[in-house]
Parts: sequence; structure tokens; C-alpha cells
Amino acid sequence: MALPSCPAALDGLRIAALSDIHAGAPHVDAAKLRLLVERTNAERPDFVALLGDYVIKDVAGGRFMTAEAMSRELAALQAPLGVVAVLGNHDWWYDGPRVQKALVGAGFRVLENEAIALERGGRRFWVAGIADLWAGSPDPERALAAVPEDEPVLAITHNPDVFPHVPARVALTLAGHTHGGQVRLPFLGAPIVPSRFRQRYAVGLVEDEGRKIFVTPGIGTSIVPVRLGVPPEISVIVLRRPTSEPPR
Repeated sequence: MALPSCPAALDGLRIAALSDIHAGAPHVDAAKLRLLVERTNAERPDFVALLGDYVIKDVAGGRFMTAEAMSRELAALQAPLGVVAVLGNHDWWYDGPRVQKALVGAGFRVLENEAIALERGGRRFWVAGIADLWAGSPDPERALAAVPEDEPVLAITHNPDVFPHVPARVALTLAGHTHGGQVRLPFLGAPIVPSRFRQRYAVGLVEDEGRKIFVTPGIGTSIVPVRLGVPPEISVIVLRRPTSEPPR
């Protein structure tokens, strides 16, 4: 992904974005989490962005999994710059503080309207976590308050509907939540997308006046235990300066 404002510090940065795991949903048991971790690690990301909705209370055909059990499996994720997470609406509906504690116990940094500085190649950049729109109080300005104006910053959040309020100085926003619609029909697209912008932020890369957001379709399911035309995905994004060579 070429970013016009991509500084040298971010050129070649490799991010694995995981969202909407919904551990305990059909087909997302402990064995699937281990496979998810194995395949993510095989992509050798510089850091892993966890974008919320790790748990789910009830999905037909599934089996409930606690936040602690889910976090124990995800704790094996490996990346030189670590794992950075935000919470999603299902995490808050279940027990936000409990999910956060479980993720922190796995060695992850959980951000709620705050930013963390990371270093790559001797250069500092920031990852700002913006709270969930449906179950939290998203505040992009507060999330960026500690970030100097002249330093590169990426934003992570659960719900892409926050994106119109993300300041232009954010190089890229990563989000999940939509499941890509979860069901996508030929010629008709996704009948249901949990976004007030409908199809606009359903899935993939979207540009808006030079700003960029990438929405990953996620891993699990909610409400209905079906994915059709929107397969689960470990999204791997490699950031590039416009003049650099394409990634191999």
C-alpha cells in the first residue's frame, strides 16, 4: 500500500490486521485460534494490530469461550514490535474490563483513546487506538494528544464509521467490525453492512480526500453462523513510499 506521506520510518512496515475473531463462534474453536496464530506468525509481521470483537456471547452452533481462554491462544502471536489492540462492541457487551485484562495478561498493549510509540530502524512512529463507536466513547483528538505533529502515526479502531473524524495527519486507519457484510451475493453485494455508511466502508481500502482506511473482513461470524462470498482473512499490509520498489 503506497502512502503519499509515508516517511522512511514506515517504508516496508509489515502489519498483520486481525479483527472479529469471535472466539467460540462456529468454526472458531481453540484449534482454529492456534491455526490463526500459526499463519499470522508465518507472515512475519513487524507488528500485529488486533481490531476488536475477540469474544461473543452466543452464536447458534458455537460454544462459548472465555476471554481468558481466547487470550491464552493469541498469546503466541509473534512480532518484533509487539501486538497492539483495541476493544470492539462485543467485547464491551460481554465485559470490557475483563477482556482488556485478559489481553494485557497475554502481553498485548490495549489502547483506548491513547497512543503508543514504536521504533523501527531507529525512527519513531505512533499507533493511536480509538475507542469503539457503538459501545465506547471514541475521541480521535484525545487519542492523538501525545503524538507530536511532525511524527508519523497510524490509527486502529474497531468500527470504521469513526474514520470521517480521524485527523488528516493520520497516515492510515485500520478497522474491522463489518465482516465485509459477512454475506455477499453476486451482483447484489452485501445486503447487510453494520455501518451507517452502508457499502462505503464495508471492506478493503477506501480513500477519502487523500486519507486512507483499510477495513479487514475479519475471522469469525456473529448473529448468523454463515459467511458467503466473504471468506475470513488475515490481512497483511505492507506500507510503501510511492517511489520505493514494490514488495516481494
